[in-house]
Amino acid sequence: MQTIINQQIPEFSVDAFVNGDFKTITSEDLKGKWAILFFYPADFTFVCPTELVDMAESYDKFKELGAEVYSVSTDSKFTHKAWHDSSDSIKKVKFPMLSDKTGVLSEYFGVMNPADFMAYRGTFVINPEGKIKIAEIQDNGIGRNAEELLRKLEAAQFVAEHGDQVCPARWRPGQQTLKPGIDLVGKI
Repeated sequence: MQTIINQQIPEFSVDAFVNGDFKTITSEDLKGKWAILFFYPADFTFVCPTELVDMAESYDKFKELGAEVYSVSTDSKFTHKAWHDSSDSIKKVKFPMLSDKTGVLSEYFGVMNPADFMAYRGTFVINPEGKIKIAEIQDNGIGRNAEELLRKLEAAQFVAEHGDQVCPARWRPGQQTLKPGIDLVGKI
């Protein structure tokens, strides 16, 4: 399998449900800011609403960091609306809910499960130039954590701004970073 890290996102155009309205979201909408594609298997399921609520409760923090969140499943925009209208949990979601009805995004990002035409849980952080900086895929029984994703976004942004430094494990803004070089070899 070939990595997609530092690859340019593909051109795409998909339907979305956003704040009570239907819209079209394209690859151009992701450019110029940090973007997070948050793939999940399906609406009206079990782990998925817990993740979307977690992301919704952290959405303002993502926006403060200049990032837009896009949840993505192979459900239709109509199903997204129905889920939003019928679930008190999903009513908290203010970010765009993308409909990858044809599976083109799920296929490109390597999260499509061909057995049921649903996405695995995939999280992708994309820089303002449209390059993928973080890619994580996990099985559908394992929920994700918005707080950890925020930390990783902050680290990706720090590294983008300070190219001569890297962020160690558990790094948080304001903590010490590392400057790679021969003086560090074998010292950590």
